[in-house]
Amino acid sequence: MAASGTVLRKIEQAPQTLRDIVQARMREAIIDGHFAPGERLVERPLCEQLGVSRTVVRETIRFLEAEGLVEILPNRGPVVATLSRDQAEQIYEIRRQLEGSAAAACADAHDDAFAAELTSALRHLETKLDDTQWSGLLQATTRFYELIFEAAGHDIAWEIVQRLNGRISRLRALTIAARDRSRPGIEHLRDIHAAILSGSADAARAAVEAHIADAARTARPFLEDPEETEDG
Repeated sequence: MAASGTVLRKIEQAPQTLRDIVQARMREAIIDGHFAPGERLVERPLCEQLGVSRTVVRETIRFLEAEGLVEILPNRGPVVATLSRDQAEQIYEIRRQLEGSAAAACADAHDDAFAAELTSALRHLETKLDDTQWSGLLQATTRFYELIFEAAGHDIAWEIVQRLNGRISRLRALTIAARDRSRPGIEHLRDIHAAILSGSADAARAAVEAHIADAARTARPFLEDPEETEDG
């Protein structure tokens, strides 16, 4: 039988499984603050609310534990992880180094196709600024950075960032809500975009570092300091 010549289109993204959907909803609920830090995650009400089995809920909790969003405490079970100032400072330092390096490399090596794609990602991000739910904005921000790491060829660095993405998103949610930032986060992202497309590695790195420094200052008052908690 002769070949018809029909070309099957590659599947770019596999459909979400039930487990994927539950993980996404639980992650969003934690990041949005519907579950408070230290709050117990009780299986039965979670199963009833989500309409899924205990097996799916348990697998989701284990997955979120690996992301650093949940911790298992003796005699309490799974609770929403508390993010301390020290942990946040470490995350911001990792971001400063990895994102700064990726932005610098991207500025040196990007092409016209990438410039159009990064601009499109920024424009899409801007459409999410007024959303009442933060999940769309956080996903758009993640995509903006993913393009930078891809163009830089820093795939291992992006894997590290992805492992921290749950906690990074929690910090972003804190700083998005803050009203006392020296500059809105979107202005920093526009600076990073402009610096990369200018072809200046130094300017791109500096724009990332300014963004991270501002985000760290903004998040600090919202974060628990263990020593202060003990003193109180």
